[in-house]
Amino acid sequence: MSWLRALKETARSGLTTERRRLEPAVAARGALGLALVVGASLALFGPAVAVSSAFGAFQAAIATFQRSWRPRPTLALASGASLAVSTFLGYLTGAHTALFLALLLLWTFLSGLAWAAGPTAGIIASSNVAIMLVTVTLPTSVATAAGHAAVIFAGGVVQAALVVLLPVRRWGAQRDALADALAAEADYARRLRHDPVAPFDPVPLMTARSAAAVTPRQARTRPAELHGARGLAERIRPVLASLADPAVGVPGEGPERARVRELLGAAAEVLDAAAHAIRHGEPVAPPPPALAALRTPDTGTILKGPSRRAALRLAALLGDVVETAEPRTETSDALRTRPTLVRLAPIVLTGVRAELRPGSPVLRHALRVSVVTATGYLLGTWLPFGHGYWAPMASVMVMRPDFSQTYARSVARFGGTLVGVALATAVVRAAHPGTYLSAALAVLCAFGMYLLMRTGYAVAQVCVSAYVVFLLGMEGAGLTQTVRERVLLTLLGGLLAMLSYAVYPAWETPRLRGRLADWLASVGAYAAVVAARYADPAGPAVPDVREALLRTRAARVAWQEAVARATHEPVRHRGLSHAAVEEAEHALGEFGRVVMLLEAHLPERGAPPLPAAATLAEALRRSTARGAKEVRERRVPHWDDLRETLAAWSAEPPEHFLVHKGAVLLLETLEELTTALTESTRSG
Repeated sequence: MSWLRALKETARSGLTTERRRLEPAVAARGALGLALVVGASLALFGPAVAVSSAFGAFQAAIATFQRSWRPRPTLALASGASLAVSTFLGYLTGAHTALFLALLLLWTFLSGLAWAAGPTAGIIASSNVAIMLVTVTLPTSVATAAGHAAVIFAGGVVQAALVVLLPVRRWGAQRDALADALAAEADYARRLRHDPVAPFDPVPLMTARSAAAVTPRQARTRPAELHGARGLAERIRPVLASLADPAVGVPGEGPERARVRELLGAAAEVLDAAAHAIRHGEPVAPPPPALAALRTPDTGTILKGPSRRAALRLAALLGDVVETAEPRTETSDALRTRPTLVRLAPIVLTGVRAELRPGSPVLRHALRVSVVTATGYLLGTWLPFGHGYWAPMASVMVMRPDFSQTYARSVARFGGTLVGVALATAVVRAAHPGTYLSAALAVLCAFGMYLLMRTGYAVAQVCVSAYVVFLLGMEGAGLTQTVRERVLLTLLGGLLAMLSYAVYPAWETPRLRGRLADWLASVGAYAAVVAARYADPAGPAVPDVREALLRTRAARVAWQEAVARATHEPVRHRGLSHAAVEEAEHALGEFGRVVMLLEAHLPERGAPPLPAAATLAEALRRSTARGAKEVRERRVPHWDDLRETLAAWSAEPPEHFLVHKGAVLLLETLEELTTALTESTRSG
């Protein structure tokens, strides 16, 4: 993709506004916390302290909106505390340009590395640096700087207290995650009625799994209906695929296929009912016709063999889903725990150390953002505009580890700032609001930002820019710059951010082969573990299969995210064309689907072993491991071990209805992968 087209696409993405479900109650709670903090600070300490406290409360509320499964009060307190420390240290060095610049470089570099801990940590850390650039200009002594830091932390405490005292839809995020997983299964069942080999996106199940992990404190209050249904949803998925797939035994047309379609439709209705109940905390009300379709004795007379077993298994699992989704008062002891923030620290440090290596996108981002922020600070100080922090603040807020987000946010921030600053300045010049009216207008803008922040970055920036103007206007600081100067400084910060990515990029496109190889290796290991269970049903239990499946899902999502990031990069493909990406993804997706069918029919622990499956497991392990290595090295992958195993079975195949057929299908999908990569390898 050319640079011109890449810029056009990212600009369009940055200015796009999406329709999202608004949460006015949550936005009002954040605005209330801000109003309480600002009002109390104005009455007790004056405008300067009120500005600091407002930034603390404002940022703490934003932290509670981040996509994190941790308790919202914890996020608010962590945000307030980290911003307070940043402000105090910043003021101590603010009078000495060299010292402050060194602190800014260090602080921004660490904020860039914080992305190794996840987007929530990265966003909070980046916002702290941006707000620090403003708040360090407010105090006049070390004592007042300490006071400002204290009220900033107090803002976080107030927001955390309001989350506890004024709860809005308790466990709402976790309910939505689990309901989305069940709804995704329902959609999958409907699609299987018309396309027996329809693909399934595992992201909703992965999100629900992440949401299911709780801290010890959360474990004491989590509703019981939020535990158990996710595991059932994961077990239902292979059963649905097995019931629909013609490879398992149901013809494409005829009475058996009609019965399968009826069962899939009934399963979709039951799953939708369970999803609705969990989302709203209501009793489950599955449609009676759907329950009748699942329980009818005709299934045993129409379906035979594997299809009949799959239908009976599906009915039993759906019954468990309905029972589990019912609201109950008791909680379950079998909980996946999430480490507390204190215990999380060594895990985060390990992740950060892993990113301190050449070629790491996170390390490149940390270096980029620290240099750009320092450069913006120096330029903003040198230019005769005053309040030069607008330039570095814009840079640190728009920069992300990948190209598309950085460029999209740069365009969105400039456009949003232009509109927001113009509107706010027009109000200030026309109405000449006093201190308290400016504070009220700032709170109103903050409410708008909280309400609309998920609809688009440009819309949120209109509110944020106006918020900063009104907030600084409480003490007169917001009137010393014109719209032109503020916009020019914001444009300067955005341009520096965009230029840095052009000069020191971290393109995802050249790494696509590595991501594909990771997915191939993980899905191959998953297939080998499943095959080994056929060879030794009394061996290691199914959790080994589950762990292999989870690793496969993670690798697949990492591949999909990498493809999404690479889509708009102005880089010619280096080994993988767009066509090869699509064909390779389809081939590995089909490989995973076949393995899922094999998993759906795993033998019971007392079943007789199938020795031939051990040979298949070893062949799969060797072939996919070698194939992944060949993909990374830009060579055409070969599957000789698996092909030789199938050739040896030609005279006497295994006595199992699916193992031999599944092995043939696995080899076919791997050969499709080879075909997809062959042309790219030649052109690369």
